[in-house]
Amino acid sequence: MSQTLSSSKAETSAVCLPVPPPLSLYIHIPWCVRKCPYCDFNSHPLRTPLPEQDYLEALTRDLQAALSCVRGRRVHTVFIGGGTPSLLSAAAVDRLLSTVHTLLPLDPQAEITLEANPGTFEVEKFRAFRDAGINRLSLGVQSFNDRHLSALGRIHDGREARAALDCALTLFPRVNVDLMYGLPGQSVAEAVADLETALATGLSHVSTYHLTIEPHTLFYARPPKQPDEDSTASIEEEIDARLAAAGFFRYETSAAARPGHACQHNLNYWLFGDYLGIGAGAHGKLSTQQGITREIRFKQPRAYMEAAYRGDAVQAREPVAPRALPFEFMMNALRLREGFEPALFAERTGLSLTVVEPILRQAQARGLLQWDAHRIRATPLGQRFLNDLLTLFLPE
Repeated sequence: MSQTLSSSKAETSAVCLPVPPPLSLYIHIPWCVRKCPYCDFNSHPLRTPLPEQDYLEALTRDLQAALSCVRGRRVHTVFIGGGTPSLLSAAAVDRLLSTVHTLLPLDPQAEITLEANPGTFEVEKFRAFRDAGINRLSLGVQSFNDRHLSALGRIHDGREARAALDCALTLFPRVNVDLMYGLPGQSVAEAVADLETALATGLSHVSTYHLTIEPHTLFYARPPKQPDEDSTASIEEEIDARLAAAGFFRYETSAAARPGHACQHNLNYWLFGDYLGIGAGAHGKLSTQQGITREIRFKQPRAYMEAAYRGDAVQAREPVAPRALPFEFMMNALRLREGFEPALFAERTGLSLTVVEPILRQAQARGLLQWDAHRIRATPLGQRFLNDLLTLFLPE
């Protein structure tokens, strides 16, 4: 019989977090030139000029209102995501980061990432982004193949993607490229060619995502024909082999990097760290001595700005029930190929590892998990069937 987490044991365990985990800051920019047919993120096509100054003022007020929740805590990473943050002017990014530096104790070595679309790449503008303090750029390339880019509704072509990547590598000390596979009509050779094009530039980080059809997207209403499971499996095997041959380590389900170049912001997510999220639709997770709370900001940009001006842009705050914490922790930490140290579970959830020991034993017996005194991690089988592994940690 399949075993799941006993709710009574988790509910009666005291949740006490005397030392909060590392803190990151996420800033959401909700606009795009146009909405891609596969995208289910909170992004909105620009139909009027970007209300840059009004939105920056809303972000400032949002951050000011949130200071009481994070007072005295150092911020270790900043991630400006979207949408398409590179639609902002260089002056806006400079003002935004100046506000962050003014209001928060930011680590002098903080990783500060900006997401960018190759179709918005301008050399002088991106040089000014770097000068404003951006030290890591994440390029949403998805593919270098014009046919696939057209099918995905991207605003750039392969030539623009290659030019943007080449230039980014001269400007920023760290660059990530997002690539998608399992695209309509994509062959194994075409998927590998996209990866090889990226690797040939000498970049240090690659994120690879299988195209998934999400509800409330255009592709959900009119699904494209994707490669079959055998072809997709072959693509994944080839990607892993090529990455390994190039000296990359796949440290997380979708991310691979050369040694020392893993994304510190995303690692904080996977290790169940805290993050303050500001901006339209941004999510946050904050820990106190009393427990863990999740937040979400108003989703529609106009509603968000109005709420931020009123002094509280948070649409919903909800404490995470102790019985839900094991699943939430494992859902993040087991994405990491190296897993986590056993002591981290108690440090980040406030629960004793004994709460999940029966599940760990069961997963280990099924070949899904490795567990010893030093590490807890998914086996290769557990990585392949990660959803099955995580289901074991769901509360009854």
